Amino acid sequence: MGNQLKTTALLATLSGLLIAISYWVIGGTGGLIIGIGLAAVTNLFSWYQSDKIALAVYHAQPVDESQYPRLHHIVKKLAHRANIPVPKVYIVPSQTANAFATGRDPEHAAVAVTEGILNILPEDELEGVIAHELTHIINRDTLTQSVAATVAGAISFLAQMLSYSLWFGGSGDDEKRNPLGVLVTVMFAPIAATIIQLAISRTREFSADAGAAKLTGNPRALANALQRLENAARQLPLDGNPAFEPLLIIHPIAKSGKFLANLFSSHPATEDRIQALLKL
Repeated sequence: MGNQLKTTALLATLSGLLIAISYWVIGGTGGLIIGIGLAAVTNLFSWYQSDKIALAVYHAQPVDESQYPRLHHIVKKLAHRANIPVPKVYIVPSQTANAFATGRDPEHAAVAVTEGILNILPEDELEGVIAHELTHIINRDTLTQSVAATVAGAISFLAQMLSYSLWFGGSGDDEKRNPLGVLVTVMFAPIAATIIQLAISRTREFSADAGAAKLTGNPRALANALQRLENAARQLPLDGNPAFEPLLIIHPIAKSGKFLANLFSSHPATEDRIQALLKL
């Protein structure tokens, strides 16, 4: 419940920032209305397209049960245990070890794993990973993360518009603007939006870990899997669009546990996730 409230508060802050910068850039009630409309349009786009885009970015291919019987068995078993429709199963043609789930709701969901993860994880650890991804589906985290990403992108776009207006003269209303306020908006609004977006992603990872532990009854297996995946990421990172990194179970490039690295990371420090699981 704590993570759910934190996510709601962060999304509300992010949407408020979008509306505020729209009011500042475009001005008056019209700017406020356009800001709300922009938030609605970007959220609607995320709702319908996030699954297709993510699968295409990582070149994921659908596979049937005859090709990967062990993987399908685990997905079916855990989906039935969670009382959700069995998601479609995809394979990412990469020897990097990683996985992700996508889709706007449990009825339109997919689980994708790399070839590499199947090669390095024993069955109980693979179950923990799949349970983590199914929890993302149950919690509709892929939609939450897509909404956060598109709203943050809209904020950056509006800040860029304001920057261009400063360079190329702008409108007569520019004279009424506080230059210091304009500078702060251009410089810090996109950074603030990115930090909030990434904080949402980190919160959802902790929730998915806890949900996986409950679904399998074996938090230690997921903890072991995360450590193994972290080590693998140091040796062989996963290439892809950085915008979709929040979907992955582990950050595609292993990072140190320093504060700034964590602040601008889509994932919590693996050590923190492991400790949280072991406490369960």
